[in-house]
Amino acid sequence: MTAVLAVAAGAGSMPAVALAAPAASSGPQTDVVVTLDDGVSPAAAERLVLRSGGTVRRQLPIVNGFAAQLRAAQIPSLRAVAGVRSVTPDAGGHLMAVDPVLGYDATSDEGSLSFVRNTMHVTDAWKAGYTGKGVDVALIDSGVARVPGLTSGNVVDGPDLSFESQYADVRYRDTFGHGTHMASLIAGRDAAGTPAQYTASTGFNGIAPDARIVNLKVAASDGSADVSQVIAAIDWVTQHAHDNGLNIRVLNLSYGTDSAQASTLDPLSYAVEQAWRRGIVVVVAAGNDGTLRQELANPAVNPYVIAVGAEDPNNTAVAADDLVPAFAQRGTTTRHVDVVAPGVHILGLRVPNSYVDQNNPLGRVGTRFIRGSGTSQATAIVSGVAALLAQENPTATPDQIKYLLTFRASPLALAKSLWQGTGLVDVRTALALNPASAPVQSFTAAAGTGTLEGARGTGHVTINAVPLIGEKDIFGRSWNATAWSAAVRSNTAWSGGTFNGTGWTGTGWDTSGVAWKPSTWTGADWTGGSWSSRSWVSRSWVASSWDSRSWVTGNWYSRSWVSDGWSDAYWG
Repeated sequence: MTAVLAVAAGAGSMPAVALAAPAASSGPQTDVVVTLDDGVSPAAAERLVLRSGGTVRRQLPIVNGFAAQLRAAQIPSLRAVAGVRSVTPDAGGHLMAVDPVLGYDATSDEGSLSFVRNTMHVTDAWKAGYTGKGVDVALIDSGVARVPGLTSGNVVDGPDLSFESQYADVRYRDTFGHGTHMASLIAGRDAAGTPAQYTASTGFNGIAPDARIVNLKVAASDGSADVSQVIAAIDWVTQHAHDNGLNIRVLNLSYGTDSAQASTLDPLSYAVEQAWRRGIVVVVAAGNDGTLRQELANPAVNPYVIAVGAEDPNNTAVAADDLVPAFAQRGTTTRHVDVVAPGVHILGLRVPNSYVDQNNPLGRVGTRFIRGSGTSQATAIVSGVAALLAQENPTATPDQIKYLLTFRASPLALAKSLWQGTGLVDVRTALALNPASAPVQSFTAAAGTGTLEGARGTGHVTINAVPLIGEKDIFGRSWNATAWSAAVRSNTAWSGGTFNGTGWTGTGWDTSGVAWKPSTWTGADWTGGSWSSRSWVSRSWVASSWDSRSWVTGNWYSRSWVSDGWSDAYWG
């Protein structure tokens, strides 16, 4: 996927190109910027503008597009022209006042969390005293690095189920760079403070700065993770949500597969539904894999959970002119997103020398931040809001929190309902709702008896060129869907550190109570070898040599973090 620089010339800044049609159009005209896919000629789009009585004002080669005037009613037809990437309002710009500490304009940069909070009225919750305090958010992702903004004591390490768990220098830590970004959006903070201090602060604060992140690492330095690892992590959260002083009320999953298996059968879908039924609000990315696939990613396709899409605030704090970017335009009449949240150019914490950081230097902002676009970021933002609402309503059920998030969301006038659900999450209106008014969801219950291979979709991890396929987990252990689903229902999928009959991790917390103990993997993997004899290269996460030498996957490709939709069919 090719990165697109979102540059729009203000109307009147240059003389119009003399390509106007002679016929005058009826009704008011609107200024737009049309961008096209790489290599696509603008001729067809320009002809449509002219035929409709519009004007092509100037060429914009930097975005492979042009500025035009036409009637608003013609915009949907223009967007439907083959090769047209986007049609957006042509608005004037302004100079930004860069904060020398943060490295960006926290007020005016639409990717800053300050701007995001304003669009969603998050500070209304802070002013009411709700900052996520007492609420734990389980983050199943690529780990959390303790970079500034995540060092003030609100991160604990659950089990590391990744391929890197065998090495102390990278255990729990984010060598890929995705999980840290998500954690910072949910609960990052430069320093612990009071709600009033967060409201007035010019520093960096996530959506729910007093929530606690429970870090469950499943992805390695190149982003590789098998669906069996993700399912194991979900099951651990479900079973241990209130152990050792934990209060896991929210589970963030900026992840998905392109499974074509029915959600009622798919084991990944079943896992999140069981977490939901046990009182955990599961927030899942709708997906943006760069394909024409319209179905939501798995497990967002499960109707119980909260499926989150991305929206573009369009540089304003009101929802009326917001758009759903091309990468997030997915959903069907059977299942579409529930709500949307800002997911374009979002500024979160970077992990120096991680895979994402090394491969996307143009996304860096200042010394601490990196921009990311996708439903991953939107999902993390909604998870933060869910933590605020869970603090306000400590006995609310997941169905009730979903109602608070969706019932009074702000609809987007310029986007299809399939792409936006009920619209942009509005914290101000959510705070005023009564959770007791929420309906109880009554969809067909999932059984979880489908195949593990089906849950993977087209994504497979490999080692020594041998892909992991079929009904077996990363240790080569056979997967019995009937036995596993029964164990999840009875809350016994994990027995100490054993999952699916193999020791995946330690049996409890360390003496400090902030990290789940690791263990040594000695069982056979799917290639028939042994983990203990595997030749690993021990590398520090702060080194500059992460290059996917040990583990590779066909699911990440070279999608750009700063492109229209950085991630592929997997991490959101």
